[in-house]
Amino acid sequence: MATARAILHVDMDAFYASVEVNDNPALAGLPLVVGGTGPRGVVAAASYAVRAYGVHSAMPMGEARRRCPDLVVVRPRMARYREVSATVFGVFAEFTPEIEGLSLDEAYLDVTASQGLFGTPAGIAAGIKARIRERTGLTASVGVAHNKLVAKIASDLRKPDGLCVIERHEVAALFAGLPVGRLHGIGRKTGARLEALGVHTCGDLARAADGLLKPVFGRYADNVRARARGDDERPVVVDGEEKQVSAEETFDVDLTDPRRLDREVGLLADRAAGRLRDKALVAGCLTLKIRTADFTTVTRSLSFTPPTDDTRALMRVAGRLLGAWLALAPDLPVRLLGVSLKDLCPALQFDLFSAAEPDGERSGPDRQGGPNGERAGARLDPALDRIRARFGATALTRASSVPKPPKPRAD
Repeated sequence: MATARAILHVDMDAFYASVEVNDNPALAGLPLVVGGTGPRGVVAAASYAVRAYGVHSAMPMGEARRRCPDLVVVRPRMARYREVSATVFGVFAEFTPEIEGLSLDEAYLDVTASQGLFGTPAGIAAGIKARIRERTGLTASVGVAHNKLVAKIASDLRKPDGLCVIERHEVAALFAGLPVGRLHGIGRKTGARLEALGVHTCGDLARAADGLLKPVFGRYADNVRARARGDDERPVVVDGEEKQVSAEETFDVDLTDPRRLDREVGLLADRAAGRLRDKALVAGCLTLKIRTADFTTVTRSLSFTPPTDDTRALMRVAGRLLGAWLALAPDLPVRLLGVSLKDLCPALQFDLFSAAEPDGERSGPDRQGGPNGERAGARLDPALDRIRARFGATALTRASSVPKPPKPRAD
């Protein structure tokens, strides 16, 4: 007899905020959020203490301060969160190789084949929760079900520090009274539209006629009805190769000065290149993202051969793309800039490839090779990475990223 399919959805509780409290117990019980501190900052994570005020992730920081005047704001420490996340995912791997990571703090696990070794799905979930708490000091909520959709809903039903098992025969009764807003993908606007049509629960949604649903969901109406019944045949997709490495910045004040924009793009390319080297990857494409004051977003991309992780080369590509955009849209206020590195492959693969190249000018973005074709940043970049890792990201700044002093006025 085949073993019944068993899927876990593991979701760390208020992950960023919980890491901050765990590292600094003085923050415990305070209305804490993690996010940007400027006027355009956004809440990245909200502690459970502050959720009583209606503060939640993705809320503008100004609104969060209005709702909770005593708000305590901590800037994100992504390197620390990635470190803790690696420990959490290491726990997952002790129980199953079938892991689909959704973010640093959330994943699906297929433990169907793990039951012979570790016991029931509920027992596996309890073991995962215990090991995460033991190794990180943090709590996780776990949903257990026969598919991903039901497991995700289950993990949210008993937060924080919850463990909820939904058996297959319990799904119909549970979903019949479940608010439509609980279904992943139905946001506030769609939920309000369904409410106006008299569709309040997943049971209502599952019974709704095409004439009611097609104006809302179009050709996806049948799929939405199936989800409202708890049907979901999606497999757990094991994490594949990384698709991109990126860095972006939202500015407190819109930028229009081309020199300032060029400096900011350089800083972002520098940051993204450092992350690329940290993962032992090289990139063959750079995409520049620009969001203007009216929230219009444009992207510009450039591919190059051979791939590289050289900061100066990537800064030149990013600067070239920015210059081309500025030539077409001068003086437009810029709200956000981002640099994404794509078409990734292992750095070792690139080293073997480039070693076979003839000396001389390359076709890639870096045309300043050293002796025997060695790229200009081959020694400098790793040295900068080591210094920043030890003394902080701002320990050294490239001269091209430092604002130039104003020229003295002629008397």
